[in-house]
Amino acid sequence: MKKIIRLIMGISFLSYLGALTVLLFFISRGFWSDMPLMEYMKLSSNFVPFKTINGYVLAISNGSMNLIIPIKNLAGNVAAFLPMGIFLPYFIRTLNRLKSFAVAMTFMILSVEILQLVTRRGSLDIDDFILNIIGALIGFGLWKAMTARKIMKNAVNI
Repeated sequence: MKKIIRLIMGISFLSYLGALTVLLFFISRGFWSDMPLMEYMKLSSNFVPFKTINGYVLAISNGSMNLIIPIKNLAGNVAAFLPMGIFLPYFIRTLNRLKSFAVAMTFMILSVEILQLVTRRGSLDIDDFILNIIGALIGFGLWKAMTARKIMKNAVNI
């Protein structure tokens, strides 16, 4: 039974990674540009924490933007990396500790943000990073809750 669960988790993880790769790098977002890379990088980067998030929250509160756009952006950035919080600790035992998981996710998400910028498939936005990390940490919390529940169930059955 454990082998079947591991196989299902492996197939699910590979499917998730494929979908995430397509979402992050192959769905056009209108960032194609002929301008020089350094100029593109300056115009496409946000290093001010909560600038984008605050803009979306303001747009939601005053109705200046279609509600779907900010919700899709905010919730989508959280949801995109939530499964990492479950899959990575499952497959890589050393990532079962919060500190090692957080360091790995920080490196991974920063790499994705930089790669999106350099390949002109997106922007480097500190707010995307913040929302992605929040999603990964929520997933990690769910993973920990599931494993703690399993341990408690096994302890009661002894």
